[in-house]
Amino acid sequence: MTITIDTHAFIAAAPKGLRAESADLTPAEFYERYCGHNGPIKLSDWSPVGREATATYTATLEMAGHLRTVVSAGSPVAALTSALYDEGYPLEILQFHQRRTDAGTATFVQCECNGRRGWGAAIAGDGPESTVRAMIAGINKLGN
Repeated sequence: MTITIDTHAFIAAAPKGLRAESADLTPAEFYERYCGHNGPIKLSDWSPVGREATATYTATLEMAGHLRTVVSAGSPVAALTSALYDEGYPLEILQFHQRRTDAGTATFVQCECNGRRGWGAAIAGDGPESTVRAMIAGINKLGN
């Protein structure tokens, strides 16, 4: 699914520390730096089943040339973090911020992996998908 967003509104939803860190970036540079999906992990498929509060989520990830399916009942954060750890990406979420915007749910995560820290950001139609996309953007930023 593609969402058209007002990039300035998306950046305005970011936590104070990330806004300060990215103050000199254009909206396009912000998107490239924090939302970019270039890296070792790709989200191949995302399937929610049920309503958000009681849903089961299935994410298919492409990592190092193979596919891995992650299934989660409730929040997908623990399932994705565990799958990434199993694949050699010991990801820790240091900060997590999520806000509803007119365009969808914006998620901002500060991640740490192997001593490196960085932010990942995403916007999607629901909180769990936005969270998964932000986590993947964050790990890909640290993996590059």
